[in-house]
Amino acid sequence: MSMTVLAVGDIVGDRAASDLHALLHGGAIPHVDFIVVNGENAAAGRGLTPSLARTILDAGADVITSGNHIWDKIEIKDYIDGTDSVLRPANYPDASPGIGYTIKKVAGWRILVLNVLGVGFMDPPLACPFVITERILRRELQYYDFALIDIHAESTGEKLAFARYFDSLRELRVAAIWGTHTHIPTSDVRILPGGTGFVTDLGMTGPQDGVLGIKTENILTFLRDKMPSRFSVSDGETVLEGVVFTIDEATAQTKKAVRVTASFGA
Repeated sequence: MSMTVLAVGDIVGDRAASDLHALLHGGAIPHVDFIVVNGENAAAGRGLTPSLARTILDAGADVITSGNHIWDKIEIKDYIDGTDSVLRPANYPDASPGIGYTIKKVAGWRILVLNVLGVGFMDPPLACPFVITERILRRELQYYDFALIDIHAESTGEKLAFARYFDSLRELRVAAIWGTHTHIPTSDVRILPGGTGFVTDLGMTGPQDGVLGIKTENILTFLRDKMPSRFSVSDGETVLEGVVFTIDEATAQTKKAVRVTASFGA
């Protein structure tokens, strides 16, 4: 038996969150058993609000992961303390609100989903993602059947090194690892030697006009003119970018990994 898991790239903007239901159920994306969505840019491009988290979950997401912008909207702090379906990176301090991983039961499977933040080129640097992730997985090993990990990181090398490390530890049953954060979909969807599905970056789910989901003029003011600029989410068609992993029940290994896209609106 096998299970299909869809990992969806960073939601950029309120409209993309609202479009998610149509994107997931419009026919372009195959039916899957479990959906993980990165939502840390849903609130006007930076952060996540309780209402947008509910919109994403209502659209079909089983778990929402995040990253370095998770605290940009202060109201998420209380909400995230009351749910096990929205994660903040596990390598934030223990005193931080919320949790960095969760275990969901689906069709008799116990799925551990973990969210961790890379440290290369990220500010502020946090606890080592390798150490924190391994500690959690070894502690929870008897309580899950396979693990899925969203590593939200800038460095492509850090993401691949992280994936290769946990692929080598087959006893931890990490079925798939994907990178988020850059908003650029990479072409390296693969299955590593130990059976872990991997992609360096899922890409984003948001408007394709502009630059990484932000209006071009805002980015040019910041980069070309070296002036402060208020970033606004760009216009245009919403495109979902992600990867479907097919995971074998007996081995907790990915047997197939396929990039998928879907578009909606204009």
